[in-house]
Amino acid sequence: MATLRKEKIAEQLRQYTAKFLEKESNRTSLITVTRCSVSSDLKQATIYITVLPEDKEKNALAFTKRKRSDLRTYIKKNLSLKYIPF
Repeated sequence: MATLRKEKIAEQLRQYTAKFLEKESNRTSLITVTRCSVSSDLKQATIYITVLPEDKEKNALAFTKRKRSDLRTYIKKNLSLKYIPF
């Protein structure tokens, strides 16, 4: 039961992260959210992305790190969870 809930939350996080990055990115590179994994207590999440072209990867990673707090705010508005994963 807990794994099904964890999978659903991970999928929702993946979708909302993809929407957020689509809206916020500057379109110099293609950032694709490939998957998301969530810890068993639902307090930590890891979001995996790919970047094309590969030479823009450093800039894309810096962009996503800068936007982490904005992403958490966006997810907080759209998902009703007790804890928003970090």
